[in-house]
Amino acid sequence: MKKTVTGGSYHRPVRHPRKDDRGILAAARLRDKVRFRRFPATGPLDVLVEHFWLIDWDLAAPHEQHVVPHPCVNLAWMNDAPALVHGVEHRLSSVKLLGRGRVFGVQFRPGGFRPFVDRPVSDFTDEAVPVAEVLGPVDREYEEILRHGTDDDARVAAATEYLVRRHREPEPANLLAMRLANLVRTDRTLLRVDRLAEVADMSERALQRLFGEYIGVNPKWVIRRYRIHEAITQATTGTNWARLAAALGYSDQAHLARDFQQTTGMSPTEYARWVGEPG
Repeated sequence: MKKTVTGGSYHRPVRHPRKDDRGILAAARLRDKVRFRRFPATGPLDVLVEHFWLIDWDLAAPHEQHVVPHPCVNLAWMNDAPALVHGVEHRLSSVKLLGRGRVFGVQFRPGGFRPFVDRPVSDFTDEAVPVAEVLGPVDREYEEILRHGTDDDARVAAATEYLVRRHREPEPANLLAMRLANLVRTDRTLLRVDRLAEVADMSERALQRLFGEYIGVNPKWVIRRYRIHEAITQATTGTNWARLAAALGYSDQAHLARDFQQTTGMSPTEYARWVGEPG
């Protein structure tokens, strides 16, 4: 019996922040150097926002951090720089941390940013645009709390109020896109676009349009990205790469290794060795 997903079948997720470090390269090393917290979204934002994320650091020596991004839009208030909307990024994201600094971020669920704007999420892909240009100016009081506040709960509350004022209920097609992206993340059997189109009960072309409008990238990229996240997670566990390649839908180990290299800049072996080196 064919399983079909509709927009109305999207269930509100459990209200807790994601606990894994998928996509963060050498995550344990980062956590040794910074203070990193996540907070859940509540109320009307819980279906749209993955979590709020806060990082503070005070480093005498530079630390360069690399992230393989999720198919998500982020907002970020970093130090005294303009607050930015970061669209879904195809490439490896890197940032150098030095001295004292902090960042307050909002990570939307895949597709969760679309109810806040009047244009396709693909317009923001690989772009960083000032928040004020996209969502409107941030009240001075909120800006002060987000950038300089010492109470994490108050900072989350300020961001929540700012976003709720701009919140609209997602339309059924938006909810469908979110549901399908979440299925790709959680269902390891969804490894092909044609299979996802079958689950969605639509053509591959319609699925492409749906993802471009609401997720910001095509479904093939989303499938590939979540496969690479899994490979990164397994890279330091002594995994059997031939078996993992088969489980992730690759034709052979070489194709997985090439995809891993293109995404992270390192082979699986090099990555495992690098993670094991002293920070």
